Amino acid sequence: MTHVAHLSERAVIEIAGEDRVSFLQGLVSNDVAEAEPGRAVWAAFLTPQGKWLADFFIQADAEHLLLDVERAQTDMLIPRLARYRLRAKVAISHASDYAVYAAWGTARPPAAAPDPRLPEAGWRILSKEPIETNATAADYDAHRLRLGLPGGSRDMETEKSILLEAGFDELHGVSWSKGCYMGQELTARTKYRALIKRRLVPVAIDGPSPAPGTPILKDGTEVGIMRSSRDGDGLATIRLDSLAVPLSCGDATLTPFVPSWMTIA
Repeated sequence: MTHVAHLSERAVIEIAGEDRVSFLQGLVSNDVAEAEPGRAVWAAFLTPQGKWLADFFIQADAEHLLLDVERAQTDMLIPRLARYRLRAKVAISHASDYAVYAAWGTARPPAAAPDPRLPEAGWRILSKEPIETNATAADYDAHRLRLGLPGGSRDMETEKSILLEAGFDELHGVSWSKGCYMGQELTARTKYRALIKRRLVPVAIDGPSPAPGTPILKDGTEVGIMRSSRDGDGLATIRLDSLAVPLSCGDATLTPFVPSWMTIA
């Protein structure tokens, strides 16, 4: 069975103009040139210091790049991107005629692009026409939590989070061959100098779900922080030396686990 959910908390930013690919290529972590009809690219937009600001799926039609983003971030992203436009021939706007859908299950829906992070994640759909759904955004949220996929600002901290702590390398959110982009230096240094000390990992929650931001303790010492959760599953940023044992968080016990796609050095 294939599940389809409308993600009302998502919106679409449209980038038009003949320089649209080269413009965005210099700003985001992945290879924009690989986005095409039926193929999505997952990428992050970073500060010049290499810290996370936003991430989005990039799709394309014949004349536009279409960014599937958190709706709450559009008012931040559009002027931030426009700041780097300079003489590039591009126009950036909120494409309010599009709706965003996620699908997962056994069969690829029409006009869907595979989620580039994991095959199990399913597909992304941008549509100007209503699509029949049989699942909710909450169902999709539970699905991505079970897979250990970061959920944007629910799991990342603006101007603080580092991409490789949140799995962007293993989940195909970074290109190591496309050339320079804003924030590249820290991302590359983190990888090649093995500077990762903590990771965003799935956790099983025994007890009431802790609020995002709740400290995670091991023998009374803080070793991490809770991120998003739903129905006994969650994500948490935890020190690598504390991934093998149950941990306390508020009134709950967390049991971290490392998903099969994740590489822990």
